[in-house]
Amino acid sequence: MSPGGYYTGLRSSSSDPLFMASPTPDPAMREVRVLGLEGLPLVEPGHDLGALIVEAAEREGVGIEDGDIIVVAHKVVSKAEGRIVRLRQIKPSEEALRLSEETGRDPRLLELVLEEAKRIVRASRASVVTETRNGMVFLNAGIDKSNIRGPDAYVLWPSDPDGAARAIARRIRELTDKRVAVVISDTSSRPFRAGQVNFAIGIANLRPIKDYRGRRDLFGYVLKVTRVAVADELASAAELVMGQADEGVPVAIIRGLPELVSEGGCSSEELVVRGEDLFRGTL
Repeated sequence: MSPGGYYTGLRSSSSDPLFMASPTPDPAMREVRVLGLEGLPLVEPGHDLGALIVEAAEREGVGIEDGDIIVVAHKVVSKAEGRIVRLRQIKPSEEALRLSEETGRDPRLLELVLEEAKRIVRASRASVVTETRNGMVFLNAGIDKSNIRGPDAYVLWPSDPDGAARAIARRIRELTDKRVAVVISDTSSRPFRAGQVNFAIGIANLRPIKDYRGRRDLFGYVLKVTRVAVADELASAAELVMGQADEGVPVAIIRGLPELVSEGGCSSEELVVRGEDLFRGTL
């Protein structure tokens, strides 16, 4: 970065002109930076993720600052926990065999889904929609095949996504004395929208929803329903640098939003709809 400049883009390592340094902004201008950490090794069971993140941030010259929000792909958390299974080790139940006939899917994979899901919301040849243990609705209980070595290997969600996020935040605090928030993310489809985006499945030290109800807009109207899922927005912003294929960037640091970082009492379950929602009964 040139002296007196700052990066307006998301990847400081990019040579694309869109990511080159720009003149120093007006001090009153709001700036949020999303920094992808490329230096992490392939994560194995038992690895200390908090330490790996701190070491990678130091090697890449960005460090860890108070108020940083660390977004971590769930897959590296699951790998560190040893949440990897192989289909050849799975014996399908009668329910899995029945679902296999209904959906045309491998009964061993469906057995994993049944074990990991709280309930099956809908099963068809197109998809198996489930409610996860923390109440979120995801395909296949979040079980995934991508970026894992072995033809029959699959990665499960972390056993406790919020607990894993808290452990990473606590470890980073121990090593750096910096107060950070952590978001564990996974990619999912959305109702009536093409493509997938990153969502928060686990959080620590972050209020996941910003409530605008009762505030006034530019013209004095009182907002009545607006509640912004900032945890999901952060996860989606981080995906722009993390990617989904062979980018090798499982962690991103979001810098410039220290007011979102809080201590204690935060749960990803606040993102789960309780009661009526816009899509219930339409699918």
